[in-house]
Amino acid sequence: MKKLLALLLALVMVFALAACGQQAAPAEAPAEEPAEAPAEQPAEADPLAELIAAAKAEGELTVYGSCEEDYLNAACDNFEALYGIKVNRQRLSTGEVPAKIEEENGKPSADVWFGGTNNPYDGLAAKGFLDNSYVPVNASHLTKDIYKDPNGYWYGIYTGLLGFMVNTDELTRLGLEAPQSWDDLLKPEYAGLIWLSNYKTAGTPKLVANLMIQLKGHDEGIQYLVDLDKNVQVYTKSGSGPSKNVGTGECVIGIGFLHDGITQIVDNGYENVALVVPSDGTACEVGPVAIFKGAAHPNAAKLFMEYALSPDCVELAAQNGSYQFLVIDNATQPQAAADFGLDPSLVWDGYDFAAAAADTEQNVNDVMEAIAAAGGDTSAERFKTE
Repeated sequence: MKKLLALLLALVMVFALAACGQQAAPAEAPAEEPAEAPAEQPAEADPLAELIAAAKAEGELTVYGSCEEDYLNAACDNFEALYGIKVNRQRLSTGEVPAKIEEENGKPSADVWFGGTNNPYDGLAAKGFLDNSYVPVNASHLTKDIYKDPNGYWYGIYTGLLGFMVNTDELTRLGLEAPQSWDDLLKPEYAGLIWLSNYKTAGTPKLVANLMIQLKGHDEGIQYLVDLDKNVQVYTKSGSGPSKNVGTGECVIGIGFLHDGITQIVDNGYENVALVVPSDGTACEVGPVAIFKGAAHPNAAKLFMEYALSPDCVELAAQNGSYQFLVIDNATQPQAAADFGLDPSLVWDGYDFAAAAADTEQNVNDVMEAIAAAGGDTSAERFKTE
């Protein structure tokens, strides 16, 4: 009996020890709370949303363009595609626009002026025909203060370098070297070989007049232009007119903006055209955009100004044969300008834009009067208006 009890006791102890030796099952970890999804950030409001809506409500816009026609049409077509606003457009020289707007006297037939050179814009602003009440948001991308009017009447979209375009075949045939300076243009061997544009109808010669007067002084500058007139064969209506005739050889030496020469070489295949930056100093144009005072479609005009100061607009220039330097920091510069060694830094650092703005009209009148007084031919046959 004792043996049986002892055996049972031993078995109980074995089972107890076995139970104690087993690992307790780990407690289940509490289920993790699902991570809270980050709160959606509100989309940044479009600063132009209200303006876009107001412009679309007007539904239409009229633009006078003084840039090249291909660029003008591309810019206007793209604006239409982006905003669904109909754009009427007309290509006019920078001399024609002020004459038209002044004649309309506060009831402009267009809303916006696009491209060309800034001197005629300055003249129209001084007479009260441009509107400076709107400051475009995109003007913050302009790279220099000289690329906008100090009183906000216009904002720059491009800049171009003034110089000479020459036909190398014709110069070789005539046994002549290309002119390298403004003073070279007065040499008697260049008589009848030079083309410039009309002081009254184009912005380019206005810049030439301002530059010569600033470089040489008023009287000496006017005399220089009188002497230059003796070598000029034709004054074209448009500033780009001389460049368009250099490749054919009709014009041997054209004075104008060198990006127009690039167009003749790159787009039109005239490899006989060479570009010259005058060694005695040059100036640049600023191609602006501006709103006419009394515009019939003011909101569409403001939106077009914003568009003109954006890559959506200015990068179309090089795609349509216009190779000006761009003046906003978020656009891609045309490679062609760099390929030809052109750079805005080549501009004479003494050129005074403010003085030019104030003096242009008087300078042009002084030049034309001096040419006539010296016996120069100032007829419409020579100074083209068509």
